[in-house]
Amino acid sequence: MKNIAIIGAGITGLSAAFYAKKAGNSVKVFEKMSRVGGVMHTLQKNGFTYETGPSTGSVSLPEVVELYEDLGIQDLLEQASSIAGNRFILKKGKLCALPSGLISGLTTPLFSWKDKFGMPFEPFRKRGTDPNESLSEMVRRRLGQSILDYAVDPFVSGVYAGNPDVMIPKYALPKLYNLEHNHGSFIRGTIAKMKEPKPERNKKATKKVFSTQGGLSVLAEHLEKAIGKENFVLGLSPVVVQENGKFKIVAGENSVGPFDNVIYTAGASHIFEALPFAQEKFPGANQVLYAKVSEVAIGFNKWEGVPLNGFGALMPSKEKRNILGILYMSTLFKNRAPKGGALLSVFVGGLRHPDFIDLPEDKFKEMVCKEVADIMKIPNMKPDLFEVTHHEEAIPQYDLKTPVREEAYKGIEKAYPGILMGGNGIDGIGMAKRIAQGRELAGRV
Repeated sequence: MKNIAIIGAGITGLSAAFYAKKAGNSVKVFEKMSRVGGVMHTLQKNGFTYETGPSTGSVSLPEVVELYEDLGIQDLLEQASSIAGNRFILKKGKLCALPSGLISGLTTPLFSWKDKFGMPFEPFRKRGTDPNESLSEMVRRRLGQSILDYAVDPFVSGVYAGNPDVMIPKYALPKLYNLEHNHGSFIRGTIAKMKEPKPERNKKATKKVFSTQGGLSVLAEHLEKAIGKENFVLGLSPVVVQENGKFKIVAGENSVGPFDNVIYTAGASHIFEALPFAQEKFPGANQVLYAKVSEVAIGFNKWEGVPLNGFGALMPSKEKRNILGILYMSTLFKNRAPKGGALLSVFVGGLRHPDFIDLPEDKFKEMVCKEVADIMKIPNMKPDLFEVTHHEEAIPQYDLKTPVREEAYKGIEKAYPGILMGGNGIDGIGMAKRIAQGRELAGRV
């Protein structure tokens, strides 16, 4: 048995603590916020259940399902129906379905005829030679400008609140990068991956959109209970101190320890607050660009807009809209809005409009309501719920700073044996990635 300190009680830290304890270790979780879950937070108001942080995840890895199974709450894992496969992109004021097959790919108004007819020639285009090529350059080179403008750009702004001009596929989208790097083509690579035998365990990775019945805070609460509420120190900023080959944690006026291992799972920008002794040797560890994002929960007791028959709608940069995207939360999951009503999650800001997060409250609400009413064809925009959460550091961008950060994280682990580095600064941002990383960190201990 080892005595382990975990810095951060977000989904990564909670997963690490749960699996470390499950393996027979003693754990103590330190979190500067006064509750567990990190940015994962569910609230209820006026008959609506809404998120103020991550709204959904994807069951892209088996670790998601296994976490619910290991907690004994597999019945609470809520996977969205097949209707969530319908994704919409705004073009010239109209919501157009993102193509899902050959026929819809040919008939869609989203892409130019040049790029549609050029698709079969993608396997014959030259392989890229620059590992630091931007996502925009890669997609433009292999697929064409219109596919960049009306498929990739809105995806990047919707998922990462980012910009494909600065995103580096090698770090942000390694699976996509490896299709070309290993197989010379997206299409050839996809076909090769489809032919590979899949382990039985991988069948759990349904790729479906997921949440927890009652909201993602329910998952955090079950993890807290399984880890033991007595094993949390909340509301204090933890500082790691080296002591005789081990570690202690100073939190406020208290000193806790000694610990054999420290698992860091908080944000990259705050690393030297917890590990001040690493700053001089590894200054690149906190080099990260975060997108600012405002998340707006908008609820209607009676829905009168366009049919909410999908996952949501994304806004390409070319459309010059003042929002990034809209998720149809009451379509994806049960009991999120009153019967006959609707709940939307609207995202604003990102690298596209970072200044919007600082708008006066009345101006911000006016702007968002105008955009949503126009896009969703709402005749009388008087929502019954309008709740805003501003995130100064919402989503880390996987750009050219990423390899510098990764090398610094590895350097810290090597220089200070017993410290393990995680968090959304490395290995991706999705819920599945965070759960898998937490479990992997516990496994390394």
